[in-house]
Parts: sequence; structure tokens; C-alpha cells
Amino acid sequence: MCGNNMSVPLLAEAVTVSGTEKETAAVIFLHGLGDTGHGWADAMTSIRLPHVKYICPHAPRIPVTLNMKMSMPSWFDLMGLSPESPEDEAGIKRAAENIKAIIDHEAKNGIPTNRILLGGFSQGGALSLYTALTSQQQLAGVVALSCWLPLHKTFPQAASASGNRDISILQCHGEMDPMIPVQYGAMTAEKLKTIVSPQKITFRTYPGLMHSSCPQEMAAVREFIEKQLPRI
Repeated sequence: MCGNNMSVPLLAEAVTVSGTEKETAAVIFLHGLGDTGHGWADAMTSIRLPHVKYICPHAPRIPVTLNMKMSMPSWFDLMGLSPESPEDEAGIKRAAENIKAIIDHEAKNGIPTNRILLGGFSQGGALSLYTALTSQQQLAGVVALSCWLPLHKTFPQAASASGNRDISILQCHGEMDPMIPVQYGAMTAEKLKTIVSPQKITFRTYPGLMHSSCPQEMAAVREFIEKQLPRI
């Protein structure tokens, strides 16, 4: 093993669920606002595949405008949750670079980028979409749960140098989500179809589900990961 976790700040503290056999693939999963990687590490453990390593980093604590400037784990600042809200462009781009550093670290340690899948919930899902679509690293896929595409007005131009114009994306959303309405998820899916091959976008909604996940959704996530990261 080469490369030191300490050189990648988010990795030093991340919760990692190791594979039960030789790890030939990785999933990097990003939590939502105010959360930590622990809850999603548990969720990943429940759907784990033996050859996959799961990395669930913790967002740094920063003041969040949306929550009266209170400090909490957040990948970037949030001013609002509507498609027209102002956005923290510098913070979003900085956060994406930090996730790309994790991808680079894993690649240096033997897992090629096309065997690395990015995923996330809510703000974490938003960051996973933005990171994949602006990354030159060719990735295996994206799991985007209950989320949106940050800086959506900068696309498709922002993806012009991306290695992921043909990436598979599984987008899931609760139909009763009071925080990120399902309509916003549907608009995001339509926007994604202008950036990557439309047939590569899967948008699933779950009746009665609020701003959280459910067993049916997690089963869909497992199936998608298994398809994108088959055992080799």
C-alpha cells in the first residue's frame, strides 16, 4: 500500500467498510446536511458486496446560512433549497476537489477510477452528481438520492471536459419529500439527460417516502452497484 490517508483530509476520518474478500471496487458515499458518515456506513453494510470497499467521509463543520449560520457538518454552504436559490459556487467547487482527491488516492492504491462509484443522499447526492459531471476521472456510476444538481445553470458547459458524459446514474426520490420536493428531483433528471446519454439516467420515485430512504430504495441501490461494479 502506498499513499498516506493523512494527505487526504476527508479520508483520515472517514468511516470505511472493508470488503470480505480482495477489494476490486469502491463506493464513496456522501451523507446529507448535519449528518455524519456513520449512518450511511451502516446502510452500506446492510447491502454490501464482498469485493467492494465502502468509504463514507464526514463533511467539515461550517456555518450554514440556511440554518441561521449555525455550524454543522456541511459539504458547502446552503442559502436555500429551491432551483432559484443563490449557491455557494466556490464552496461547491472546493468540495468537489476534495472528493476527487479521495478518488485519486484510491486509484493510486490499486482501484482504477472506472471501478469507483460515487453516491450520496441530499446535499451529499448533489455533491456526488456535481463531482462526477465535472471530473476528468472516468467513474463507474452515480447514486443520487433525494437530491439536485448544484450550479445547474452552468451545465452542460461545465461538463465539457468530463470523463463521464456516458455515465450511468441512478436517481431516487421520495414522493412525499417536504425538503427537496420530488418535482425538483424530476427537473434534475431532465437536466441530467441534456448532459449525459439520456438512456443512462434512471429516475425512481417512492410513494409515501419523505426525505429519507427505504428498504425498496436500498435494494435498488444494491442492484445498481452490483451491475456497475461486477465481481472481476
